[in-house]
Amino acid sequence: MGAMFPASMRAWVAPASRPGTIEPLVLRVPVPADDELLVRVAVCGVCRTDLHVRDGDLPAHRERVVPGHEAVGEVVAAGRDTTGPAVGARVGIPWLRRTCGRCRWCLHGQENLCPSSVYTGWDADGGYAEYATVPAAYTYELPEGYPEEELAPLLCAGIIGYRALRRADPLPGGHLGIYGYGASAHLTAQVALTQGSVVHVFTRSPAARELALNLGAASATDPYAPPPQPLDAAILFAPAGDLVPVALEALDSGGTLSIAGIHLTDIPALDYQRHLFRERTVRSVAANTREDGRALFAVAAEQRLKVMVTEYDFDQASRALDDLSAGRVNGVAVLRVRS
Repeated sequence: MGAMFPASMRAWVAPASRPGTIEPLVLRVPVPADDELLVRVAVCGVCRTDLHVRDGDLPAHRERVVPGHEAVGEVVAAGRDTTGPAVGARVGIPWLRRTCGRCRWCLHGQENLCPSSVYTGWDADGGYAEYATVPAAYTYELPEGYPEEELAPLLCAGIIGYRALRRADPLPGGHLGIYGYGASAHLTAQVALTQGSVVHVFTRSPAARELALNLGAASATDPYAPPPQPLDAAILFAPAGDLVPVALEALDSGGTLSIAGIHLTDIPALDYQRHLFRERTVRSVAANTREDGRALFAVAAEQRLKVMVTEYDFDQASRALDDLSAGRVNGVAVLRVRS
C-alpha cells in the first residue's frame, strides 16, 4: 500500500465528548478488509445527517468518527475477496454500509430495517477524509454524464428522497406536496415530475421557492399555508415535527404522508378527525435499500437531473455544516476533498 499512496491523510472528526464541533486531524490511511475497497475521495456531500452526528442528535456510536456518507472517488485498492468495482473505477460510498444478510428483513427485501445494519460516517469513518474504505457489495458504480460534485448528493439526498417518494406512493398525475426544499427535496421533486406528479412545494426560503418553480413545481409557498388543492400525497423533508399535522390536514382522503428524516422534533398532538380520519396514512423512512439506490441511479442515467451544488474547500468543512444548519445553503453543500 505504501508505494501507491501515502501512509497518512487529512480528515475531519466529530468528537462525541464535544458535540457541536468537528476538528481537523491527520489520520493513518485505512486498510481495506478482505471484502472492502479503498477509495481516494474526490468530493463528499454535506448531509443533514452529518449535522445530527456532529450535534449529538443521533447517539454517538464512536468517540471520534469521520462524518460523511456521500463520497465519490476512485478505487485505489481492493481486498482479496472483493468482486465488482475494480481499481480505477469511479464509485460512490453511501450511508448504508453493511447488513447481516440473514435476518428476516434482509431476506425479504427490507435490509434497511436490519437490526445489525451499520452506517458510513456514524458507525464507521466516512468521506470527510482523503481516503475511505467501503464494503464492495455496498458501493455504487455511477452513471456517466455527471461531474463528481453532482453525483455526491445523489448518494443520500437522492436515494433517501427516492425511497421517501416510494413510501408516499403518489397517484399517477396526482398532487404531491413537498415540505422543506433542500438537498433531498429538490432532487425528489424532479423525479416525481418525471413520473407525472403535480408538485407543490412548501418552504420558508424565498430562494428555495424560486428554485422550486424554476425546476417545474406548480406552486411554492410558506410551509404553514394551505395547498392550492388537497394533496394526494406528501413528503416531509424538514426535520420539524410541528409540520406533521399541517401536512396531514393538507391531505385529501386516502392520502399518505411520508416522513423522510432520520431525526424529527416532537410532533404536537393530533386530532383524529382533522388529521387522520378518512384513511390518511403516516409512514416513516428508515435508511434505504441497495435496490433503492440502483433504481435512483437508473432514473438519473435516463433523465438528467439538475443538481444544485454549493462547493466548499476541504478546510471549510466546519463552515459548510454551520451554513447548512443556518439555512444558508441553496441546493447541496459539497466538500472538494481533492482538487
